[in-house]
Amino acid sequence: MATFEPGTELPELRVTPDRYVTVRYAGASGDFNPIHIDEEFAKQVGLPGRILHGLWTMAQVARAETEAAGGPHALRRLSVTFRGMGVLEEEITVKSTVRSVEDGVAHVDTEAWQAGTALVRRGDADLQV
Repeated sequence: MATFEPGTELPELRVTPDRYVTVRYAGASGDFNPIHIDEEFAKQVGLPGRILHGLWTMAQVARAETEAAGGPHALRRLSVTFRGMGVLEEEITVKSTVRSVEDGVAHVDTEAWQAGTALVRRGDADLQV
């Protein structure tokens, strides 16, 4: 488990979404929007190919926070602002910094990046520590 003091950078999470992750996530989430599961359709509408579900990317932010805090029980609140579209087979890095700690709750700022593009900005999590 990470140390939670203001200014502390939590361990980075690095994850590379494989080429099937959007198909699996569509089944799990019920979001079958063709921009996530149909390569040809995604290109026809001007995308580089199938793109990640935003909520899958948010789940990686939650994963980074809960791994740092010792498990999912520690996550009390999470919000993010989506900034970019994630693509398959390119590593995503989630970076988090403890902003403050009050009454056993760490307030954490988080961002997720892929190939120099911000996917999540102003992620804000509260973790019971």
